[in-house]
Amino acid sequence: MNFIKKIALFVLTTFLIFSCKKDKLNNDSNARVYFSQDSVLFDTVFTTIGSSTQNIRVRNTSNQRIKISSIYLQGGESSPFILNVDGASGKSFTDVEIAANDSIYIFIQVYINPTNANSPLIISDAIHFVVNGNQQNIPLEAWGQDAYYHRPTDAITFSDGSYLPYSLCDYVTNAYTMNGSEIVWKNDKPHVIYGYCVVDSLQKLKIQAGTRIYLNSKASIWVYKYGQLQVLGQKGNEVVFQGARREQDYADKPGQWDRIWINEGSIDNKIDYAIIKNGYIGVQAELFGNSGSVQHHLDITNTKIQNMSMWGFYGLAFSVTGGNNVFSNCLEHSVNLTLGGYYSFVHCTFSNFWGTSNNTNGKIREKPTVNINNYNDLQEIPLYAYFGNCIVDGKLTNEIILDLKTSLTPTVVFSNCWIKTTADVTDANRFVNVRKEGTSLTYKDLSKYDFEPDGDTRVKGFVHPKALADAALFPVDIKNTARNTASVSAGAYEIP
Repeated sequence: MNFIKKIALFVLTTFLIFSCKKDKLNNDSNARVYFSQDSVLFDTVFTTIGSSTQNIRVRNTSNQRIKISSIYLQGGESSPFILNVDGASGKSFTDVEIAANDSIYIFIQVYINPTNANSPLIISDAIHFVVNGNQQNIPLEAWGQDAYYHRPTDAITFSDGSYLPYSLCDYVTNAYTMNGSEIVWKNDKPHVIYGYCVVDSLQKLKIQAGTRIYLNSKASIWVYKYGQLQVLGQKGNEVVFQGARREQDYADKPGQWDRIWINEGSIDNKIDYAIIKNGYIGVQAELFGNSGSVQHHLDITNTKIQNMSMWGFYGLAFSVTGGNNVFSNCLEHSVNLTLGGYYSFVHCTFSNFWGTSNNTNGKIREKPTVNINNYNDLQEIPLYAYFGNCIVDGKLTNEIILDLKTSLTPTVVFSNCWIKTTADVTDANRFVNVRKEGTSLTYKDLSKYDFEPDGDTRVKGFVHPKALADAALFPVDIKNTARNTASVSAGAYEIP
């Protein structure tokens, strides 16, 4: 056999061997398919039409053909999604083959009536794949209601390469009206926030009663320096801030979004009758940079902050007045006041029973309900912190920590408060007519974040003149029940 024939025979033999190998079915128990994306999101269509189609590419990266024994929607026949695989439409498919080093496309369609206000805000399902016994999933997510979508239009890039995506609060032009210089968000549809929604310098954002705000992972409302926020809820028509995931598994899951972040520059920030839940930090009010001489103030009243994966309220060298609030169940502090500032809380309930009703993934709270500090490694800042007719309670034996340097003579006063603590409360300048106890109060329903004392009379009967004066500042409680201003109940609720 001459040389040319040998080469030809070798090439033919190699081709036949390779072809046979490619045609062989891959039965490896570790075989997998690979996807062009790890999830499919339908997030752009439901304000005008009720259906949309997306696709994913399913790749076989092996040198042998592969058989997907089953492809199906986990929601079954009731799923609002429908699949198209190799030209066939349906909810499930069997024995779908992909040639070696080849791929197929799966088209996914969803139909939802966007005008149906009773639809869940998010419709979720997943495509399930089985390859040689291996299970793989692609999550599907579609918005099921018409909503105002605040999506990032820009990003702040940091020196380490990370970035913060954001949009301005007036970017979605059909989501608000103007009232003079105020941007007034409409309350006829939910507001869904991706990234940081920024109230820029000199902007004023007013959020009306009944507005529902859903924030995605790491999303936030950021009131930048000299911006202003007014959350104007009403009893029974509160403004609600919560995570965007509406499945039952997320109803009580903390850490789903970031925070409401308020910087200095405005003295007219206001939050009234709000419910703020299931985030990382509920409200963060702080100086942003070295601007301690700039005016800044927040009034927060009749508001519940609950189930935060870090802190409920975080103040850093800020000025805050609060009344009739319930800050509860956070992984660390319900209230964390650091680096000085001016704070006055009257008729507030700070009760932290983290783990009683939360999806906490086994995380145990080790830090007290209330933490107060007036310094860092670089400086000490003047501090005034007043708690009048308040409840401080929780699972720990001591629910107050005062971490103070005294060179600037900080003022911290607990007046006519019910406190669960092991601390010494004999300093009459700091603890005025307080009731110190070691056993927690009895509440109506911790599992539902109902921190109204249930017949527990230990918080009743404060008649000290300062208790009466503080009660007059808030003559009705968080439920709009008239207070007994002659014999005062501590906390946000009037006790009959």
